[in-house]
Amino acid sequence: MLSNCGVLRGCKLKAIITPKVNISKCLLRTDIANQPLRTAVNCDGCKQTARNRRYASDSAKKLPTFKEISSDSFLSGSNVTYEEEMFEKWSEDPNSVPQSFADEFSGVRPHRPFVVPASGSRTQVSQKDITDHLNMQGVLRGYSVRGHKLADLDPLGLRHEEVPVELEVYPEDFSQHPFNLPPTSYIGGGETELMPDEIIRRLRAAYSRHIGADFMHVPDRLMCNWIRERLETPGMLNYTNDEKTHLLRRLIDGVKFEEFLAKKWPSEKRFGLEGCEVLIPCLKTIIDKSNELGCDSFVIAMAHRGRLNVLANVAKIPFRRLFSQFNPKVEEQEGSGDVKYHLGTYIKRMNFNTQKEVEIAICANPSHLEAVNPVVLGKVRCMQEQRGDTAGRKVMGILIHGDAAYSGQGIVYETHHQADLPGYTTHGTIHIVINNQIGFTTDPRVARSSEFCTDVAKVSDCPIMHVNADAPEHVIRVARIAAEWRATWHRDFVIDLIGYRRYGHNEMDEPMFTQPVMYKKIKEIPGVLDKYKKQLIQEGIISEEFTKRNINSYMKLCEEEFALAQKSPESKREHWLHALWPGFYEAANLRDPPQPTGVSEETLRRVGEAVSRVDESFVVHRNVGKILEQRGEFTAEGVVDWNLAEKMAFGSLLLEGVAVRLSGQDVERGTFSQRHDVLHDQEVDGKTAVPLNRIAADGGQANYTVINSPLSEFGVLGFEVGFSISTPDALVLWEAQFGDFFNTAQCIVDQFLSAGEAKWYRQCGLVMLLPHGYEGMGPEHSSARPERFLQMSNDDEDEFPLRTEEDNFVVTQLHAANWIVANCSTPANYFHILRRQVKLPFRKPLILFTPKSLLRLPACRSPFSEIREGTEFRRLIGDSQPQPEVVRKLVMCSGRVYYDLEEERRRRGMERDVAIVRVEQLAPFPYDLVRDELALYVNAEVVWVQEEHKNMGYWSFVRPRVRTCLSELEGDRGFTYIGRPPSASTAAGHKGTHEFEKKDFLDKTFTL
Repeated sequence: MLSNCGVLRGCKLKAIITPKVNISKCLLRTDIANQPLRTAVNCDGCKQTARNRRYASDSAKKLPTFKEISSDSFLSGSNVTYEEEMFEKWSEDPNSVPQSFADEFSGVRPHRPFVVPASGSRTQVSQKDITDHLNMQGVLRGYSVRGHKLADLDPLGLRHEEVPVELEVYPEDFSQHPFNLPPTSYIGGGETELMPDEIIRRLRAAYSRHIGADFMHVPDRLMCNWIRERLETPGMLNYTNDEKTHLLRRLIDGVKFEEFLAKKWPSEKRFGLEGCEVLIPCLKTIIDKSNELGCDSFVIAMAHRGRLNVLANVAKIPFRRLFSQFNPKVEEQEGSGDVKYHLGTYIKRMNFNTQKEVEIAICANPSHLEAVNPVVLGKVRCMQEQRGDTAGRKVMGILIHGDAAYSGQGIVYETHHQADLPGYTTHGTIHIVINNQIGFTTDPRVARSSEFCTDVAKVSDCPIMHVNADAPEHVIRVARIAAEWRATWHRDFVIDLIGYRRYGHNEMDEPMFTQPVMYKKIKEIPGVLDKYKKQLIQEGIISEEFTKRNINSYMKLCEEEFALAQKSPESKREHWLHALWPGFYEAANLRDPPQPTGVSEETLRRVGEAVSRVDESFVVHRNVGKILEQRGEFTAEGVVDWNLAEKMAFGSLLLEGVAVRLSGQDVERGTFSQRHDVLHDQEVDGKTAVPLNRIAADGGQANYTVINSPLSEFGVLGFEVGFSISTPDALVLWEAQFGDFFNTAQCIVDQFLSAGEAKWYRQCGLVMLLPHGYEGMGPEHSSARPERFLQMSNDDEDEFPLRTEEDNFVVTQLHAANWIVANCSTPANYFHILRRQVKLPFRKPLILFTPKSLLRLPACRSPFSEIREGTEFRRLIGDSQPQPEVVRKLVMCSGRVYYDLEEERRRRGMERDVAIVRVEQLAPFPYDLVRDELALYVNAEVVWVQEEHKNMGYWSFVRPRVRTCLSELEGDRGFTYIGRPPSASTAAGHKGTHEFEKKDFLDKTFTL
């Protein structure tokens, strides 16, 4: 029967679909075999447009008759009637027949001349021959599409797959004569035709043994053929004896390491690799092959399960360091530290297989599964940019997942989605799934809707190879294919290691409670080392003595390292850093004042002029042109608004050689159309300009990267964290579309930013820009939740910090903080805090609440005098009261509410009665400056005013700290709250309610 293509609406190309197999295949065409199996066949990518162009030139020509064509063609016998039907359709519409017939009828496709034999001897092609040919083509395609469903992938034998209908074929179904192999099939090796039984045997060997190749969703035919060649070519699984014994040694390392830990610490959680120990030779093979192909730096995201094994046998860190982590007497040098199966490391060592040096970094990660994935890729991207590795040939990422987490955690999709995005691609990542066929106690049948846990990876069109973890030679073959694929195509690749978990979720868990059948089976089967050792002995490659000798040697090494760990346990900060920042820590001196953040007026004018003009040939939007003109006017006047202050900060850093990277949703233009860092030509599609990259005409500046991110917070923020932790020499910023939306990335904030340094000794200088402010926009567009960040700050509310002559108080206080939380009220302070971020002798995350309405408020501007040389960030901005002793009320606040208060004070004429003090840096809290302000206004009532609700915002944080400051002064003065009442919702949804609440707290503020 015939079926429409269905790829493009209106496409009339038909495809033959035989009822025998659910495969569409033209008699002569082989290109359809490269397309993914669908209900209707893709017309070779539906190249209807190209075909229309070709036939348009022939439309004026007289079409030949069928008799003229058939007199010199392949047509004969019983297929003449069918071919004549095709010819009639082609005569009416060349697009209505398969490509092969169109080429034949039009003369485009050279065909073999056919001479009609003498009468009585004419060759007849039977319907059986035609059907056999079609069906065999269907079989060839069917195995490449569905063959993985027949593969022996489960070491436990518990998976039962139904045979796909298109693969229910047997040699006896075909005529017993050789079949020609199409050029897209590689099962022949050097042979061009094979008997049906041999074709099916070779297809099963390629696709249905211990490797299940799921790759026909990849849309590129060349890529599909590349994979076919490596799976189908006979002999691809042949290994030398040396390669087999080398694989055995690596299995010994992986298996015996787990046994050693189990023997020494039987009651400790270690999340062992038992049941999937083949990960170790798999991972080492990927590194070996990639290193051979030119890659020398590997950044690994490691799951809990098997982390200690990978640290020991892949990264090759000294065993004594790992064994010391089991010693309860070992104390952390600083911070809280973390459990041993969360730790990361960095090591540079010689790869003995390639005799080349390799760098291996394993990133620390929390128990929040898969959260580390974007962090690793951000780190990879940064390393690639630092090395000028624009194609990703030198640095690559390897992400190791668990099966339940891979299909269950949304961050996996977000990470895959970044694979080909210009601002986030790392030019190919190899994913390895440690598939235990269980998630803690949850059966896969109730844990996911898809057949395989890896189906989510198809979003990035990457090949997926399922492989039996108890078939180590097949695993190594897949590992080599993965490394070669990444080096060739620079795209993602997924390896699904289907094994099992010999014990429970952790070693103390009892899995028989919930998976009795599975664990009865696990207890019965030998481990992968025993199986492979037996195989090699049967093949005559090794002896039992060979295995014992290698095992004894490895266990001796473990015992020696254990003795050293017992004698002199060690746990040093630098052992667990996965980004060393050479020279940075050594140069840090907390006694020195921070480098100046003010810049020369010459620099300010240079930047201002650069960002206020474009080439004459570049056509900007009329409104954008006005914005550029305004920037020029402000520069001439010597004043900056919020947007221009940001340009000045970025531009001055670029001129100093500090790269700047800003990403987030719509950041190129800015959520509020305020930034316009990327200009778009109004007449030439795709033509853009970035003025900040054209400050220095001679190229004497660093690069400014500004990227509109995908609509993702978790994945993108994680990526920028990874980028930031890789270098201290860049200003890296992530901006939320609205501050309210950061909470979809709360895991990154909690685990990596707030506590990352305390747990993993890792500094991070990322800046989070969070638009925040109550302006009647409702509950989802008002609050960046400052209370959450302040609650996670490690600032002690009851202790007034001591100042010493030796230390710089500001720098010392910042160094002790886990991060910096600020809400600037002036463009000048915004300018300084951005520059200070890279001028400090250490790195801390900066949480910065940014304004919305202040972006264009005339009152919110700063003169050049506040950002020139000799100026700096002001942690607190006081009031210029000529007689502070007569002030009756001291109002403390933070952020944009200051402008509401100032306007109301001026309207009421209460400038002498009410003083307003702005706390710009909230954490670490400026105790010294607050105490000085309180001492200045000795007769004033002290209140805190905020536009946020009482149970939100800053009140809960500042109340105990201001009271600590008051305790340093004489007298018993109160400290009270003025603002919106407690609420479950962050803001009123009705504009009228918003205005009523605002009027209420302003009235209370100025009632004396």
